[in-house]
Amino acid sequence: MERIICVCIGYAFGLLQTGYLYGRLHHIDIRKQGSGNAGTTNALRTLGWKAGAVTLLGDAFKCVFAVLAVQQIFKNSHADILPLLSMYAGMGAVLGHNYPFYMKFKGGKGIAATAGLLLSTTTPVMVLVCLAAFVGIVAATRYVSAGSLAVVVIYLLEIVYLGETGTYGMETGYLYEMYGIAAFLMLSAFFKHRENIKRLLNGNENKISVGKSKHE
Repeated sequence: MERIICVCIGYAFGLLQTGYLYGRLHHIDIRKQGSGNAGTTNALRTLGWKAGAVTLLGDAFKCVFAVLAVQQIFKNSHADILPLLSMYAGMGAVLGHNYPFYMKFKGGKGIAATAGLLLSTTTPVMVLVCLAAFVGIVAATRYVSAGSLAVVVIYLLEIVYLGETGTYGMETGYLYEMYGIAAFLMLSAFFKHRENIKRLLNGNENKISVGKSKHE
């Protein structure tokens, strides 16, 4: 039952669609601009750097806050599996971000929200590894999608590494649940990026560019 509660809490936090709300404040529906996605990259391309930064931070930290809320709720009753419950909360936040019911389940692709989970469940060194991989790939290729997909793969590997080296201090069964959630998030990201992957394979993926917005 506590797992379901954590997913629901995460989903509620995930419903905060930063890019969509930022656009609406300026009388723009971001879902009708650019790629039609409500996430960071489309906000960056269509509304400019400020919108992209606000969307990235908002979507990442809504996941962080979901994890913190779950940890506060269960720190006394389920202290032994808090890392696992944090993963469930993060998964819920990604699902809420990707599939918000009030937007007809048309949200973002979950990368910024997953970044928030990365911040909440790994070590500073692991965060820097993912950041370096993302920045390096995007700088070299100008493909945000390639950098994003690399990050979710690395995140899965990091969760497994930290689990197997005893960082989370949980029994094997619980660790396998964590690995499963991380794998699910990776597969979900690949699914949401399926059109990007096709374009990458065909050599016609959109490269990063920043739109000029009169609101900046």
